[in-house]
Amino acid sequence: MLSVIVPVYRNAEFVPQLIAEFSAVSAIVAERHGMPTEFVFVVDASPDDSYELLEAALPRAPFRSQLLLHARNFGSFAAVRTGLRAAQGDYFATIAADLQEPPDLLLRFLDRLVFGDADIAVGVRESRDDPGISRLSANLFWRFYRRFVVRDIPSGGVDVFGCNRRIRDELLRLEEANSSLVGLVYWLGFRRCEVPYQRRAREYGRSAWTIRKKVDYLLDSVFAFTDLPIRILTILGALGVAVAGCLAVFVFVMRLTGQIAAAGYTTTILVITFFGALNTLGLGFIGSYAWRSYENTKKRPLALVRTVRTFDGAPKSRSDLLSSGRRA
Repeated sequence: MLSVIVPVYRNAEFVPQLIAEFSAVSAIVAERHGMPTEFVFVVDASPDDSYELLEAALPRAPFRSQLLLHARNFGSFAAVRTGLRAAQGDYFATIAADLQEPPDLLLRFLDRLVFGDADIAVGVRESRDDPGISRLSANLFWRFYRRFVVRDIPSGGVDVFGCNRRIRDELLRLEEANSSLVGLVYWLGFRRCEVPYQRRAREYGRSAWTIRKKVDYLLDSVFAFTDLPIRILTILGALGVAVAGCLAVFVFVMRLTGQIAAAGYTTTILVITFFGALNTLGLGFIGSYAWRSYENTKKRPLALVRTVRTFDGAPKSRSDLLSSGRRA
């Protein structure tokens, strides 16, 4: 069985389209691979009526599904983890509820996983039909991510992926707070393939993936997967010592030659300010690592589920059953 995890947050307008497009995907999976599809919707405490609309629509949908509601907003990566833990399939895939990733990408993931040439299939954006500012910020974000966090990640970034059960189990063992799910997928290694696609325009509303969330995600990734801040601090410290040494020699020579009657006030203030700022920056970097280490020692669950509903899918009509029998 294929299990598809769908994190939901402020996506009420997309519910009818989700049901329609996922119904088509489920039918193609059954015809092409002879297996059912399970869709696991994880509503991350969405403030709109996404949960109520899904609760009303899923019993009539022609596919098996689960509907989970988080006790509060834990974030999209936590929602994906919740869905992976609840999913019961042999193959797994993730997709956003705003349908900017085309649902046929799920079929291409499954093809690569079933035929055995990959354990992980990641979606790689070849282009994106987004506003100019959004494209610019996304390109800068992923360029920095690729340069300093995960060098193997595609230049356009990764938002969705598919995997087999072994990868799902290994991924759930890595219960790191304030980390990057995409970074963990690449950290696992195994056989990985890339599936290109074109990102579609968002049809309704505005994305909840704001600049602030991007910055927070980037910082979590940096502190979770690289020692870049420590290396930057070390370089700044070495440069500061070099500058201070040169300045000390310069002041000492000027003093011996009688060009300075007394130690300069400006020089003293500059040196104190520079090293004071450097110490504060260093404390911030070290504190970020220490705080994340402390968070992981608490062993708190990464998300709490308030409600779980399971739907077996609407029964097929007599004509559908006769049609299935003729195809068999």
